[in-house]
Amino acid sequence: MEKKPFYITTTLPYVNADPHIGHALEFVRADVIARHKRLMGADVFFNTGTDEHGSKIFENAEKEGVKVQDYVDKFSEKFKELHKVLNISYDGFIRTTDEKHIKAASEIWKRCFDNGYVYKKNYQSKYCVGCELQKTDSELVDSKCPDHPTRDIELLDEENYFFAFSKLQDRLLEMYESNPNFVVPQTRYNEIKSFVARGLEDFSISRLKSKMPWGVKVPGDEEHVMYVWFDALTSYISSLDWPGVGNFEKYWAQDPNTYSAGREVVQYCGKDNLRQQSAMWQAMLIAADLPISTQIVIDGFILSGGKKMSKSTGNVISPIEIIEEYSAITDYPEDVLRFVLLHDISSFEDGDITKESIATSYVSHLQNGIGNLTNRIMKMAITHGVVSLETGRKDSPDIFKVLGTYDTRRSMEMCMEEVRGLDKFIQDTEPFKVIKTDEEKGLLLIGDCLADLYRIAHNLSIFMPNTSAKILECIEEHKMPERPLFGRMA
Repeated sequence: MEKKPFYITTTLPYVNADPHIGHALEFVRADVIARHKRLMGADVFFNTGTDEHGSKIFENAEKEGVKVQDYVDKFSEKFKELHKVLNISYDGFIRTTDEKHIKAASEIWKRCFDNGYVYKKNYQSKYCVGCELQKTDSELVDSKCPDHPTRDIELLDEENYFFAFSKLQDRLLEMYESNPNFVVPQTRYNEIKSFVARGLEDFSISRLKSKMPWGVKVPGDEEHVMYVWFDALTSYISSLDWPGVGNFEKYWAQDPNTYSAGREVVQYCGKDNLRQQSAMWQAMLIAADLPISTQIVIDGFILSGGKKMSKSTGNVISPIEIIEEYSAITDYPEDVLRFVLLHDISSFEDGDITKESIATSYVSHLQNGIGNLTNRIMKMAITHGVVSLETGRKDSPDIFKVLGTYDTRRSMEMCMEEVRGLDKFIQDTEPFKVIKTDEEKGLLLIGDCLADLYRIAHNLSIFMPNTSAKILECIEEHKMPERPLFGRMA
């Protein structure tokens, strides 16, 4: 049977600073869905990458006195390294400075222009460089962007190209009505539908090259470069080698008039990207006569100690530093962070973690949970020569069903419920005692424990792949871990 194509992409992080734990959250969640789909037999293409144009990057490179390309090269490598240490199973890593991406951005511009959705005019607007977005007075608090309160709002007064967003209001509303699950969760779907229904304003999609030269050149106009969002959104199809065929036809779709088209195209993003991913990007696709996405999944933010992370507050958590810290006590520090992000943070709303809460979760769920359970069962099995896996299922369908709704936290918790359930089974049945008085019954009980541990490890393969692989190796080779999976903290 031919495998069904499944395409999933993260947003492309903006490379104006080191990777933070919010980036790690999105990467890990998308990775879980990609691994789940592969396990279920889909032909998966998992895309990620880096967004490398725009005012903030140009501004930062100038401050550091380096070439802009050297600046973005440095930070892009940092994101690649984070993917590596988190064991992210991506298939494509697109950079918006890649030649194939620049080609795709130019082509979608031409198509939108030829179809009457791009025009030029003089205008004045308020602009937040931090968001790389135009702002209305209603979006400002004390004349500042609430997401970047330390930055002054810039007043733009120049001739730019505009995208005719307003022309596509009815098409977008029709699309939302036809796809009630288009945005997950429902609260975000309602939010974007209400935003579009209130009326859309055309938005600027270029900048004067004389003021901001770091961007993709506007086709046919050497004086302008593309606005960073118009350029960056195209990455989701440039990664598939569009406007060529092959991967694009296979994973995206072929029929722009059908909203489902028998394929799945899923985009993960944070709630600050709701408008860009589920309205602006979909409008661009419609304007270029291209198929829209299938589903947009929206994450919340990570807070620390009840506050937004910032250097000034001193509560920033670096994913690389967490992995380095736990590498001293476990061979699987990347799975410590993966577990915490999946288990301790709401799937769709804001969540709060601190270094202290990570340590508590590590001891409670990994050291005293998965780690101790594995050691207990393997010790019993090896001592009494139990190797059979005849009993028990190899997976838990309910966990995978929940993953179909993108509720990664609930699915991770269901895995831990099985861990606790197996631990309780051992406490209640005491196979280590039963075997002394009734060998046959004791061996059966230990066999049940081993089979259930095998199933748990199999389930964990999409959440904590290296931990899963180690437990399965111990079971299949009938040996104890070389050292505890999750060692004691100092």
